[in-house]
Amino acid sequence: MKKDQQSFFEDVFEVVKLIPKGRVTSYGAIGKYLGMKSSARMVGWAMNASHGVEGVPAHRVVNRNGLLTGKHHFETPSAMKRLLEKEGIKVKKDQVQNFEKHFWDPSKELL
Repeated sequence: MKKDQQSFFEDVFEVVKLIPKGRVTSYGAIGKYLGMKSSARMVGWAMNASHGVEGVPAHRVVNRNGLLTGKHHFETPSAMKRLLEKEGIKVKKDQVQNFEKHFWDPSKELL
């Protein structure tokens, strides 16, 4: 991994660590907060790389519509849903229910 990519991934991990239990955010919201509005895909790559990093709750990062698009990168395809439901978030057909209620926007929350 290139040094600048590594530092971006580390920045993503630090933001993800701040997402409170029972809340979710999106790849794009993290990218926007980090000053890279069009970097949702890179945030996704960081989330894929986060599974060996202690303390990064990757299950709290979903796509802009609340879909569990990263579920296949967990130990089982149902693990992401299980972790979210354990925190009180209802998931139906791989989509966070009441997404707006649970959405955590780092650009607003981390002022």
